[in-house]
Amino acid sequence: MTLIQQLLMGSLYLGICLVVEAGLLVFCIHILRERLGILQRGQRFLQICVVLAVAIGLIVFAHTLQVWIWATALVFSGAIGDWNTAIYFSLATYTTLGYGDIVLGEEMRIFAAFGAVTGLFAFGMSTAFLVAALREVFLLEETAPVKER
Repeated sequence: MTLIQQLLMGSLYLGICLVVEAGLLVFCIHILRERLGILQRGQRFLQICVVLAVAIGLIVFAHTLQVWIWATALVFSGAIGDWNTAIYFSLATYTTLGYGDIVLGEEMRIFAAFGAVTGLFAFGMSTAFLVAALREVFLLEETAPVKER
């Protein structure tokens, strides 16, 4: 790929992944709001645990899906020939770990770097979401009648 193609395709896949991340976080917000409304009726500890487990599960799913999206792009572009290597490389790049044991050719390096940018954005969004969700849970806990705690 040329430099321009790498920038355009990398931006496209970054955008797709951020739409996936945002969409699943919005879905998660919907579930949390629905469940947090029920929390005011007893069994708070168990329900809070379930709500947070669902939120974390959806976040893990979102990150896994994005790694698969990048792996698919690498396999279909011909940059990496097999799925195991593509998933491994995508995961190492997405988490910005980048072991360096697999290095793409010069014609794909910038494209692959967008995978790291995707991971940075997605982890930032997920962290902000979890902080906001926990804040809501703690606010509910503070305002709940003493009998329900």
